[in-house]
Amino acid sequence: MTTMSAKKGSGNSGKQTMAERADIHDLYEESVQNVENEVEFLRTTFKSIRGREAYSYREDFCGTASASCEWVGQGPEYTAHSVDFNADVLDWGQENRVSLLDDEAQSRIELIEGNVLSTDTPKVDILGAFNFSYFTFKTRPQLLSYFKCAREALKDDGVFFLDMFGGPEAYEETKEKTKHDGFSYIWHQAKFHPVTSHIRCHIHFKFPDGSKIKKAFTYEWRLWTLPEVRELLTEAGFEKVTVYWEGTDEDGEGSGEFTPDEQGEADLAWIAYIVAEK
Repeated sequence: MTTMSAKKGSGNSGKQTMAERADIHDLYEESVQNVENEVEFLRTTFKSIRGREAYSYREDFCGTASASCEWVGQGPEYTAHSVDFNADVLDWGQENRVSLLDDEAQSRIELIEGNVLSTDTPKVDILGAFNFSYFTFKTRPQLLSYFKCAREALKDDGVFFLDMFGGPEAYEETKEKTKHDGFSYIWHQAKFHPVTSHIRCHIHFKFPDGSKIKKAFTYEWRLWTLPEVRELLTEAGFEKVTVYWEGTDEDGEGSGEFTPDEQGEADLAWIAYIVAEK
């Protein structure tokens, strides 16, 4: 679910505020996504596992399809199918991302308005479900059904990639602000219910002129655990499920480098990749 509102900052009477001029999809991509690193991780990890290049990609919960655009931009052999139920965000992606590709590259990317549980596409080398969007499935039967659909969408040696966050801080009702060039990104964990593991999160944006976009994006999720997800992927039929844990730099901060890890570390907050082999 996506909502948007903008508030005027003080001292801007008669003028548009920075919030009113901003585009929430641009802001989201700048503050949340890094499609260059994401595609590189997909490409190199698949090759290390399968010993060959991956050329076909399906991006579930694709949003603006920026990752798919990055994927097809690798060369004329690369194809992508981008699935999302939100027609408005797909239209934005078509106008602001896909249209920037040359005609030949545009012919190799397909934007599909549809439900990831029922959308058929040609079988692919890689299927990705990122930005924790599969957390929208709140029961084991629902998530198992999605994992089975994902497995069916893959070629015989295909690989399914997901990301995940957790740690003690993930269960807190809290806000975290990150400064970017020209705005601040605020991740707001507004509600958490321990009995159901339901979590409600918002993304807000704040600007130097004091204006804000509150609840630019809102997510109603179940906060799954790594053991639950691994067990459900195995139950769905995946032969091997590996967690890729983020390393740390010399200052103890996340390095952006992810390697297989069977234990992980007791970090207060972490992000990991899950790689499931068909």
